[in-house]
Amino acid sequence: MPDFDSLARQEWPWILLCCGGLLLAMAYFRPDERRNVGLTLLFLLALGSGLWFGNLVQASAPQVGGVLVEIFTILLGMVILRLLGLVLFRLVLAGLGIEPPRILEDVVVMLAYLGWGLVRLRYAGLDLSQLVTTSAVITAVLAFSMQDTLGNVLSGLALQLDDSLQLGQWVKLPDASGRVLQVGWRSTLIETRNGETVVVPNAWLMKNSFQVVGKRFNGQGLLWRRWVWFDVGWEHPPTRVIELTQAALREAHVDGVAAEPPPQTVLMEARDGIARYALRYWLSNFAADDPTDSQVRAHLITALVRHGIPLAAPSHNVLMTKDNDKTAAQRQEQDVGRRFHALGGVELFADFTEEERRHLAGQLGFAPFEAGDVISRQGAVAHWLYILAVGEVDVWHDYGTPTAELLGHLKAGSFFGEMGLMTGAPRTATIVAATYVECYRLDRAGFEAILTARPTLADALSRVLAERLADNRLQSRDKASVPEVPPQAELLERIRRFFGL
Repeated sequence: MPDFDSLARQEWPWILLCCGGLLLAMAYFRPDERRNVGLTLLFLLALGSGLWFGNLVQASAPQVGGVLVEIFTILLGMVILRLLGLVLFRLVLAGLGIEPPRILEDVVVMLAYLGWGLVRLRYAGLDLSQLVTTSAVITAVLAFSMQDTLGNVLSGLALQLDDSLQLGQWVKLPDASGRVLQVGWRSTLIETRNGETVVVPNAWLMKNSFQVVGKRFNGQGLLWRRWVWFDVGWEHPPTRVIELTQAALREAHVDGVAAEPPPQTVLMEARDGIARYALRYWLSNFAADDPTDSQVRAHLITALVRHGIPLAAPSHNVLMTKDNDKTAAQRQEQDVGRRFHALGGVELFADFTEEERRHLAGQLGFAPFEAGDVISRQGAVAHWLYILAVGEVDVWHDYGTPTAELLGHLKAGSFFGEMGLMTGAPRTATIVAATYVECYRLDRAGFEAILTARPTLADALSRVLAERLADNRLQSRDKASVPEVPPQAELLERIRRFFGL
């Protein structure tokens, strides 16, 4: 048998030189592994120096020097095997487009460690057949006492080999949900949205069911379908409820809500006088599930209120109260007072008497909107005027198209839609809520009675309308996007014809 130690002493410099070349290749082609490269180089230098020191000691103290040489030889061999594992799995296979599980790399390296240890024992003169025979009982005892640990290790290996879990995936467990941080030998780490790290034994994952969240559509990123529940009285037609809730979320452009597949409202149940609906949408930002659900609920509720559809109260939690006449009258008076005050800021009604404005205040309807809701759309024919009581709105030309242009910004106290109310003309711009908005809406029916009773108001209204249109055109940055202002006489004729005066 050749003298392995003497041969090794001659080959170690060349082996270390080859290791240096491999480290340079790793540092150049895999910059993300430079930390491992640096640690490996540090260990090689330290253990190489230790091996050289052991050879020096062996010349004067053979027994002590021999022990040192053996220790440093074993450790140096393990570092070299680890380096070969890094090169094979993270450089060669990665360059070929093969991404084996990290736990497989660990298994291969550990088997190499075991083989290297057996080789050193063989050259030390130990009979390996006796070692295997005598260790069989010990192995059985250790396997029985460590069955839980071994179960976790084997489960972790199985999870990665069958690709059940991948780093970065979102999973739902019975008591937690979050993103997979690491699949280790013993456990899997899951980071929740609350900043907590849940440690789940691998054996539990193999024995129980868990949900991997997310689905891909037509090359998009992962999407997660969310369910937002709401109850409505069944006297409201389901078709109308479904259409208006779907349209409200589709037009709101809420961050995190995917446009495709589109949101969908479904009637899930109807009993005890209540129809239960679920608005289902696809979430693109899994970490913002609760905030996005909250925004969706806000848009949904304001859309229902805007169309006169209140949420149904649970039948087991209904409290009936009866106001006396005085309390009801006070509440009504306060409400009319707020609407009357809102009308005071509309120059269109400056020539109206106090009685006429108070009559209009009783005709105003309450209309709330969430940020992003379309209040009125360009080209639509709608015979009503909006008075902005709370919030701010944006005025857009060609909204929702590649050529969309922001024309202006209106704050509380402003009004818009006067041309639709007075002449029935289509909307010339799209109004979008920039914040949460509360409006009062005046329609043609509530306005017609006053104008019919006092037709002379039409002349004053046409004058104010012409001045406002001219002012809007003057303030616009793009004059081409704003129609020419018709003469006052033409506006007066439109008003008379529209109201049949």
